Amino acid sequence: MVGLPARGKTYISKKLTRYLNWSGVPTKVFNVGEYRREAVKEFSSYDFFRADNQEAMKVRRQCALAALVDVKCYLKEEGGQIAVFDATNTTRERRSLIIDFAKENDFKVFFIESVCDDPSVVASNVLEVKLSSPDYKGCSSKAALDDFMKRINCYKNMYEPLDPDDHDRDLSMIIVIDVGRRFLVNRVQDHIQSKIVYYLMNIHVQPRCIYLCRAGESESNIKGKIGGDSGLSQRGKKFSIALKKYIEDQNLKELKVWTSQLKRTIQTAEALKVPYEQWKALNELDSGVCEDKTYDEIKEQFPEEYALRAQDKYYYRYPSGESYQDLVQRLEPVIMELERQGNILVICHQAIMRCLLSYFLDKSADEMPYLKCPLHTLLKLTPYAYGKCFFIFINLVVSIVSFHFEFVQESKKAPAPLMRRNSVTPLASPEPTKKARINSFEDLGAALSGCATQEPPTVQATQVPLQPLLGKACL
Repeated sequence: MVGLPARGKTYISKKLTRYLNWSGVPTKVFNVGEYRREAVKEFSSYDFFRADNQEAMKVRRQCALAALVDVKCYLKEEGGQIAVFDATNTTRERRSLIIDFAKENDFKVFFIESVCDDPSVVASNVLEVKLSSPDYKGCSSKAALDDFMKRINCYKNMYEPLDPDDHDRDLSMIIVIDVGRRFLVNRVQDHIQSKIVYYLMNIHVQPRCIYLCRAGESESNIKGKIGGDSGLSQRGKKFSIALKKYIEDQNLKELKVWTSQLKRTIQTAEALKVPYEQWKALNELDSGVCEDKTYDEIKEQFPEEYALRAQDKYYYRYPSGESYQDLVQRLEPVIMELERQGNILVICHQAIMRCLLSYFLDKSADEMPYLKCPLHTLLKLTPYAYGKCFFIFINLVVSIVSFHFEFVQESKKAPAPLMRRNSVTPLASPEPTKKARINSFEDLGAALSGCATQEPPTVQATQVPLQPLLGKACL
């Protein structure tokens, strides 16, 4: 991270880390401020951040080095894939230290700089987040605000922004300007960096509410069957009416409504009497050969599959169906669009709601398949500082059939675990093997003549007239 204080670096760090972990890329934030607070128990004032305070500068450098030691341990020994180094890193000297550290350990570096000169945005960030910092415990708001603004000025005096046109033209980076009004991207190297860029270009900080709920009770729920495409039961229809009344009472501005393409979510949304969008990506987890069966029927007909799912519910994939890990990949575009939206209501299904909920509440893959998302209950999520979400469950008081299946713990502790169906997600791109660029037909001829020196394989084939090479070169 790069940028002056109160520019949203920690917000970006934590939100990005939550997203990457959810999508299967182990990521951790290393906040240098926390190392500094550990080293300096009693913070006095902005004087600590002055460039001419040699003793303090030495302490700050030692804290940065200590954080880098932990970064190395996380990436080399603890199985981490990405470390987010959350600090101001406002000087070229400090960034050079990080670049040299990365080269020594064969790590890639990607810089995210947050630039914002809008006084109202900076003041809002200071008031909302910084004044509650442990640095200002016991301080009055006025004294804390005055001290923090002086701290910012200390950094301004030695700030050297990233320079993608000259000094830093060879570095990989994204510069976020004015909280997403504009972006500058330079030298994206692989699909993980591309993923980060795409995510940062979609998030926003405007206040909004996100509502998640399952479709009303269906005929399949009554019979205890999983999956399928049955319609709402009478109780499910009562829930859709209760949902309509609740949403109307909230008087939400420009509310968008999304459903899956299955009957029960569409019927639930129809009762709202408002426009809604259908997303195929929001369809329930595909249970494959177990679709439209009860858990007792699955246990009887597919005992091995039943045991496999009990061992690892997140990675297990139904035969001809999906796993929770597959759902996460399917739902990535939904998460991106959710981040772009204002007030929104998503009417979906149990497994889908679990995946979405685990993203917003920063739950692990192990916890995801067991999150309780009961029928006829609305979940209200309100994003706030540092990328966290305040949430409440709203029970709309319509009776339901109980349908939350718990696996017995003994099945997870089987002495001889069975092989499970698994999805493999690449966590980082290898360095591409770059071929020499062909700039002219002379280069093309030389390249082809080099290929011609190899012995062609002996094959029996009908002679076909050679096609012009130009078409292939253009492709």
